[in-house]
Amino acid sequence: MEQGTPNAPLACSSCGHPNREGARFCGECGASLEATRRCPACGSENPSEQRFCDECGSKLEAQAGASPASAPAFTPTPVELPEHLTRKIRDQAAGLAGERKQVTVLFADVMGSMELAERLDAEQWRQIMERFFAILCEGVHRFEGTVDKFTGDGIMALFGAPIAHEDHAQRACYAALHLREQLASYAAEIRREHGLNFSVRMGLNSGDVVVGAIGADLTMEYTAIGHTVGMAQRMEQLAAPGAAYLTENTASLVEGYLALTDLGESKVKGASRPLRVYELTGVGAARGRLDISRARGFSSFVGRADELRALDDALEQAAAGQPQVIGIVADAGVGKSRLCDVFMQRCRAKGIAIYHTSGQAHAMSIPLLPVLQLMRDYFDVTELDSDQTARERIAGKLLLLDKSFSEDLPLIFEFLAVPDPERPSPHMDPEVRQRRLLDITKRLTRAQSDREQGVTVFEDLHWLDPASEVFLANQVEASQGTRLVVAVDGCRRSHAAGLAPRDRSARAIAGDLEGVQDCCRHRGALPLRSRGGICGPGRDGARGGIGPGSSRADARSRPGGGGARERDPRPGAAGR
Repeated sequence: MEQGTPNAPLACSSCGHPNREGARFCGECGASLEATRRCPACGSENPSEQRFCDECGSKLEAQAGASPASAPAFTPTPVELPEHLTRKIRDQAAGLAGERKQVTVLFADVMGSMELAERLDAEQWRQIMERFFAILCEGVHRFEGTVDKFTGDGIMALFGAPIAHEDHAQRACYAALHLREQLASYAAEIRREHGLNFSVRMGLNSGDVVVGAIGADLTMEYTAIGHTVGMAQRMEQLAAPGAAYLTENTASLVEGYLALTDLGESKVKGASRPLRVYELTGVGAARGRLDISRARGFSSFVGRADELRALDDALEQAAAGQPQVIGIVADAGVGKSRLCDVFMQRCRAKGIAIYHTSGQAHAMSIPLLPVLQLMRDYFDVTELDSDQTARERIAGKLLLLDKSFSEDLPLIFEFLAVPDPERPSPHMDPEVRQRRLLDITKRLTRAQSDREQGVTVFEDLHWLDPASEVFLANQVEASQGTRLVVAVDGCRRSHAAGLAPRDRSARAIAGDLEGVQDCCRHRGALPLRSRGGICGPGRDGARGGIGPGSSRADARSRPGGGGARERDPRPGAAGR
């Protein structure tokens, strides 16, 4: 609870609502405005005069005088925002004041922080908490969220404001999964060094906020509308140690993308009715919106005969020894992904191997995530596999293709985050390492093509990180002299229009999609021209284009929000 001057309103510590002087309970969320103590065991708030928790019976003595959300008085060292987030906030700050935004709020705090602090020297506790806050901030910034405030022993973070994201709920959940793994490792370290049981719990809720002014130093203030902030804090108080709980508001936005456990209804202080609570347990099966639409049932796919014929022609030419590179260009929402999906189904029906990956909106700052997804799928490595099992699958497939890959196994294991402790990868300069990895993937592509024809599909190029763009350009280069079809969805019209062969050799330019297109111009799919939507081979260029007439019902069936199934939040940037 915050109390200003005698005539100032009382601000609720749960939801921030200003209340009249003398009020005992918040008029917005119903939380008590009187001094209370938080139970270190269950998180329940108790009257300040009580010595034991009236919810679980735990002793409250160690928290005498503590305020509802306070741990030991501690102000963390300010964490500098990443440069790309700073630019985005400054770009959007001017029009944000007073604007209503849809966001997801995340609360995280240490359970029983007062008791833990009592057992350590003040300087030791400060060091522990400094690193704790650094881990929290890194995890939030990783998915383009912002830390709104520090709550003494935790943080309140926002996703969707001030940087607008339609997939704010997914980003918050991915951040929670990433933090859960990072904090579990940190807790194990604290347990070894200090003998403390350091447990963190998290709560999430989605809803409206009204954005306040953003200062020159990028400080932000948010005023909650309804229960958005208060309910997120209630979820955090309900959560078990090491767990993240969600309201049904957030669960409905991430269904399919994240794995959730329904914990049933629970009475929550400040809510007029019992709320359904969910536990966030992992990443879901859906990789994108198309997977969500597939689960609900597709509409009929009509009006795309010309485009499918162009893709089938490319497949036939590739089978005859003329590798093909095809760009699919159209406005958002008119059916590019559905066209790629139908084409891949037709290829699978013919027994043709499919390799598919896509850029992800929430992962543009995470290098090579789409590439790692593509390679894990190729080697049939899942998140449930142990490191040993993953290494066996990777080595088995590579050595069956070509025994010369034996020398490259340590580097590949390290790249896929399953390093072999008995045979570590040699230390090398980052540029040398990148060149070796690109050479390995090029050899792998050609060796696989010698065995069977394949189709590689890259979707949502506009969300690829620069390192993945280099990989894509390398794949296009590798297709020369093979029976491969490389289809890319998400090229910009300015890059795809008027593609024609060039005399100069193709070059991949990191961070520049046009560099990828340069490779497309140089490959065996020449001449490449665009007349509408598909940039591909043929005697008369592309046949037809994707326009507003296709699969309208399917486009309507797609829910808002981006994101995809990905394994990064749990093991780290390049982890399995």
